[in-house]
Amino acid sequence: MRQYGSRGIFSYTSCSAAAESSRMSSSIPSKMKAWIYNDYGGPEVLKFESDVAVPEVKDDQVLIKVAAAALNPIDFQRRVGKFKAIDSPPPTVPGYDVAGVVVKVGSQVQGLKEGDEVYGDINEKSVEQPKRFGSLAEYTAVEERLLALKPKNLDFAQAASIPLGIETAYEGLERAGFSAGKSILVLGGAGGVGSFVIQLAKQVFGASKVAATSSTGKLELLKSLGADLAIDYTKENFEDLPEKFDVVYDAVGQRDRAVKAVKEGGSVVVISGGAATPPGFFFSLTSNGEVLKKLSPFLESGKVKPVIDPNGPFPLDKVDKALSYLETNRATGKVVIFPINP
Repeated sequence: MRQYGSRGIFSYTSCSAAAESSRMSSSIPSKMKAWIYNDYGGPEVLKFESDVAVPEVKDDQVLIKVAAAALNPIDFQRRVGKFKAIDSPPPTVPGYDVAGVVVKVGSQVQGLKEGDEVYGDINEKSVEQPKRFGSLAEYTAVEERLLALKPKNLDFAQAASIPLGIETAYEGLERAGFSAGKSILVLGGAGGVGSFVIQLAKQVFGASKVAATSSTGKLELLKSLGADLAIDYTKENFEDLPEKFDVVYDAVGQRDRAVKAVKEGGSVVVISGGAATPPGFFFSLTSNGEVLKKLSPFLESGKVKPVIDPNGPFPLDKVDKALSYLETNRATGKVVIFPINP
């Protein structure tokens, strides 16, 4: 796995907290660089602008000076209008995953302060009225409850790659009632969600056996993440295996095949494509900073690791190219945007 240093993005002197707070607040500009689209459509509607208004901070929010962000399929799904009926209307600054430094706090914020290094998925509901000001910008405003302190052993690029993927993996396993001694098959084990499902199932939930699918070139990655059985989907059909699993976690949209690989009484977790028929169930993530806090010891110990696509990171002014790459469905782990505030 490729490692990325934070390159000393932010360095803070030992001046008093009050002086530092004053310095940060006074240095916040009124305008920022950000990617934005004013109408739904293809890649051409997304523009890089330098005069986007820095978002206002509500009482329960903090303003983050963004160091790094990561991309997710929902970023381009929103842009094309897939969730138009329940989306916040454009203009929209896309982006869910963020890592950065708190530079301003709302009046009701109690657990975070200016100068804290934080990370999180900034949208509590993935598709229901998500924020119009996302993380693909120099600043973003986020509710305190959606954030956690960045693990000390991870740089900003690594931290930004984690929140949506690890929270989706965890919530799906919880909803499936996954527990120690159970077996699981992960479809799309090398992706942004699947790579965390493998690790959480093994390290956090105590799986008896973890199987996962990927293309030929990513099989060794699956094994390094903890998969006991790595299945090359280009050469064999997972549903034809004689062994069945307590849970099948479908991270790639193969629900009709997935139900053929689950044991009687088992569950199939579906995270794309909407409603599923039993034993499958679909869910949409609810972002929660408490999940990140709960999993922090596993991240800080190195038992659970972020997987960053080796073609990145992409700088902020290359987000359009990064999204085009993500849309090829060939990315390994997460596509990261870094640096954002060099």
